[in-house]
Amino acid sequence: MIFKIFFYIILMTLSTINPVNSASKKILPLCRDSPNCVSSQAQDAKHFIEPFKISDDRDKAWQALKEAINNQNRMVITHETADTLHAEATSLIFQFVDDINVIIDTDTNVIHIRSASRTGHSDFGVNRKRVEALRLQLQKAHMID
Repeated sequence: MIFKIFFYIILMTLSTINPVNSASKKILPLCRDSPNCVSSQAQDAKHFIEPFKISDDRDKAWQALKEAINNQNRMVITHETADTLHAEATSLIFQFVDDINVIIDTDTNVIHIRSASRTGHSDFGVNRKRVEALRLQLQKAHMID
């Protein structure tokens, strides 16, 4: 009987963990094996993309990133906290949705980013180009190196 109660308490505790809180651990979702994802936290060269190294004030860089995302066609921020955001980008013709996850790491002064297709196998480099376009905008604004 004690084992059942103990098991129930553990089960209830684990079920209340919110995946959005993974940002406090500063970890982006992993990329699947398909090539339609890039992440600054990926461990393999196929998916890895450099994080954004903040050169100016963190708050200004974070705000500039949000503005850059909002200024993109067919891209909208769907969820944000003080140090994370999630955006969705919808393709023009087939209306495919890609997810963009971003975490600002104030300990290392970088912005980690992940862009991934929800469906399919190949994205013809769209996610990598999207992240590099955001990088270029922030570099032009002198917010990142």
